[in-house]
Amino acid sequence: MLNLTQKTIRSVELKESLFKKLLVLSGLVVVFLMSGLFLTLFTKSLLSISHSGFSFLTSSTWDPVKETYGALPFLLGTLITSILALLISLPFSAALSIFIGEYLKEGFWTTVLNSSIDLLAGIPSVIFGFWGLFVVVPIIRKIELFLGIIPHGVGILSSSIILALMIIPYSASISREVISLVPQDIKEAALSLGATPFEMVTKVILPYAKSGIFAGFLMSFGRAISETMAVTMLIGNSNKIPSSIFSPANTLSSVIANEFAEAAEAEYLSSLIELALVLFFVTAFFSLVGRFIIKKWMVNA
Repeated sequence: MLNLTQKTIRSVELKESLFKKLLVLSGLVVVFLMSGLFLTLFTKSLLSISHSGFSFLTSSTWDPVKETYGALPFLLGTLITSILALLISLPFSAALSIFIGEYLKEGFWTTVLNSSIDLLAGIPSVIFGFWGLFVVVPIIRKIELFLGIIPHGVGILSSSIILALMIIPYSASISREVISLVPQDIKEAALSLGATPFEMVTKVILPYAKSGIFAGFLMSFGRAISETMAVTMLIGNSNKIPSSIFSPANTLSSVIANEFAEAAEAEYLSSLIELALVLFFVTAFFSLVGRFIIKKWMVNA
C-alpha cells in the first residue's frame, strides 16, 4: 500500500514537472519567434539603413528610380487611417457591447447578434475590400462632388470606414465579455441608491470594466494597423503625404503588398523590408503603451 502511494506521488510529481517544462518551452518558443522575426527584418534592412539613415523616417519622397526612399507618407497614412477607423468604430462597438453585455444577455436575438459578430470577424478582408469598392467608394465620390472636391472615391476615408467595420467585432467581443462579468451586486447597489439605468452604466459598469474595454479597443487598433488587403484596394495607393481624409494615400503594409514583387534592386528590396521593420516597431510601441495604461488603470481602479 505504501509503495503504491509513493508511486502515485512520483507519477504526479513527474507529470507536474513535465507540464512546467512544457510551459517554459512554450514561452521560449514565443521569445525565439519574436527575436527571429526582428533579427530577420533588421539584417535584411541593413542595406537600406546604411543608404538612407534616419532620413528614411523623415523624408516624404519615395522614388525607387532615383533610389530615394522616404517612409513618412506611409507612416502617416498608417496612423491616420488606423486612428480614424478606431474613432469611427468606437461608438458602435461600445454601444453594441453594452447592449449585448447588459441589456440582452440571453435569448434568441442574443444568439443572432453574437453569431453575426463572430461571422463578421471571420470574413476575409478581400471581401470587405470588394464591398467597399462597390458600395462605399460611390457614396464617398458623391460626397466629394457635393463638397467640390476631386471625386477620387478611394482614399483615407473609404479605407477607414471599411477598417472600422472590420475591427468592430474585436473590440465589441472583448468589451461584451468584460461588461457581462461586472458583479451583479454592484449594479443592484447602484440602482437601490436611486441611480437610473443610464447612470448605472456610465458610473458603475464602464469605470469597473474600463481596463478590459480599453484592451478590446487596443486589440482592434492593432488589427487596423496591420490590415493589408482591404486597405490596398481602397486607399488609392498614392506615395504623397495626404492633405485631407479624402486624399488617396498609402500605408506601410499596402506599399509592401504593391511593390514587393517588383523590387529587383537590392536597395529597393531592403527599403521595403525596412518598412516592415518600421511597422513591427509601430505595432510593438502601441502594444506596450496599451499594456502600461491598462496596468495603471487596474492599480487605480
